[in-house]
Amino acid sequence: MPRKPKKPCAFPGCPCLTDSRYCEEHTKVMNDRYNKYERPYDSSERYGNAWRHIRNRYIKANPLCEKCLEDGKLTPAAEVHHILPLSKGGTHKEDNLMSLCKSCHSRISAESGDRWKRK
Repeated sequence: MPRKPKKPCAFPGCPCLTDSRYCEEHTKVMNDRYNKYERPYDSSERYGNAWRHIRNRYIKANPLCEKCLEDGKLTPAAEVHHILPLSKGGTHKEDNLMSLCKSCHSRISAESGDRWKRK
């Protein structure tokens, strides 16, 4: 099956062609910019080493996507989602977490407007 042609990087003045919005170099720049200027907190403080331990322990105990399981599908979990976001008073406690596959996590994040909100 043929692939889509590469498109120019969306970063101003970048001549690189890419399959996604930004080339590899500018993806990192834009993610850093997002974390620094658009998030109301420093993500490295909220999602540091302690969070990685909690996440790994939770995903080991819940290895399948909880949303897909509701639909009768067996999909490996790749993300741990906060049901009530930390920005709205949620915690890292188990009753506020759910394991999700990447597509379910992206869909829930987009629906709640976490990162892909329209401006």
